[in-house]
Amino acid sequence: MSKPVVAIVGRPNVGKSTMFNVLAGEMISIVKDTPGVTRDRIYADVSWLDKEFTLIDTGGIEPDSRDVILSQMREQAQIAIDTADVIIFITDVRQGLQDADSKVADMLRRSGKPVILAVNKVDNFEKFMPDVYEFYNLGIGDPIPVSASSRLGLGDLLDAVCALFPEHSGESEEDDRPRIAIVGKPNVGKSSIINRLLGQNRVIVSDIAGTTRDAIDTEIVHDGREYIFIDTAGLRRKNKIKEELERYSIIRTVTAVERADVVLMVIDAAEGVTEQDAKIAGIAHDRGKGVIIVVNKWDAIEKNDRTMREYEARIRQVLSFMPYAEIMYVSAVTGQRLNKLYDMIDMVIANQTLRIATGVLNEIMTEAVAMQQPPSDKGKRLKLYYITQVSVKPPTFVIFVNDKELMHFSYTRYLENKIREAFGFRGTSLRFFIRERKEKEQ
Repeated sequence: MSKPVVAIVGRPNVGKSTMFNVLAGEMISIVKDTPGVTRDRIYADVSWLDKEFTLIDTGGIEPDSRDVILSQMREQAQIAIDTADVIIFITDVRQGLQDADSKVADMLRRSGKPVILAVNKVDNFEKFMPDVYEFYNLGIGDPIPVSASSRLGLGDLLDAVCALFPEHSGESEEDDRPRIAIVGKPNVGKSSIINRLLGQNRVIVSDIAGTTRDAIDTEIVHDGREYIFIDTAGLRRKNKIKEELERYSIIRTVTAVERADVVLMVIDAAEGVTEQDAKIAGIAHDRGKGVIIVVNKWDAIEKNDRTMREYEARIRQVLSFMPYAEIMYVSAVTGQRLNKLYDMIDMVIANQTLRIATGVLNEIMTEAVAMQQPPSDKGKRLKLYYITQVSVKPPTFVIFVNDKELMHFSYTRYLENKIREAFGFRGTSLRFFIRERKEKEQ
């Protein structure tokens, strides 16, 4: 199941970024700066007690009376609101209740989404509590006093947020239809690929009800098997501010990828692979999804006997952090190779859910160690005791060693390559966790 999405919303300068950084930096178990993911991270995986969710920082909402800013604010804010399961609405006790706060509250009320009202910068409860009560006038529930900078009241805030998470129904748990997210920059042909697949299969398409996400779910039947395609191309923003466009396209991508088994990363063949493609692909890599790089508009490229080889080399160079990704060259216009997508999707899903017997894994590890001696430091050599697979989607392994400080990432990569040589695992990342075990425990 996908994690709930929580959006931080509010007007500028109320402390949204501070709140995001505190929750993202101090209350999550692991934060990875994955290559290819923008450093100015606007989303983070957060865990609180036994709950996990994806936190989104929406930037400042500026409900100004000037029409241009107002329209831009509404477009940008609406994406975050549509995307979220729960919204944290942040206000500022020191500035007091502002007219802009009321405008944001009206927007949130119309959304019908659960909203938690947080009154920020309450560094002293005795001093500021009388001012907190003023925010009852917004009419969206009890205000929770917090201080992001002083780390006060955050537990109460997170308890309130987690209490509003939707219950996952048994039906969704049993739904084993493959989910495929189609992601990529605007105008690379994501919608065209969906439409072509629909046209070829000639099935009745239903927009699946009940999704709160921004992406559009489409059901396609191929050879008697149902697939759910999550199309992130549904919204087109005519915003002139490119940074904001990129920011909110990433929000859409994160939530679509979160729900998917396999991600189709669509690239425009004429434009080639770009740094923005790397950022989008990095989201799928970070979440351990199956990945197929789909090079669209391949029919528009002049080719010789080296074209495909050179093109693949460029893709591998820019997306060097995901060498396992499969690559397909297609054309939504002509339908070239599109039907082969299903075989590729089925293969990647099979690899995502592949389980390897512990005995076989340990044979591979023993052979690998014999071929290349583990590293040593100051006379102490790394010993590998045992390896076992603990989960799938993505396949995840735990290796027990004598000293995990000696387990250099390059040796982990070496073991990964040996496992891939034996079992392929094409299209999916593999995850490894290193645990220490004393020799006497053997």
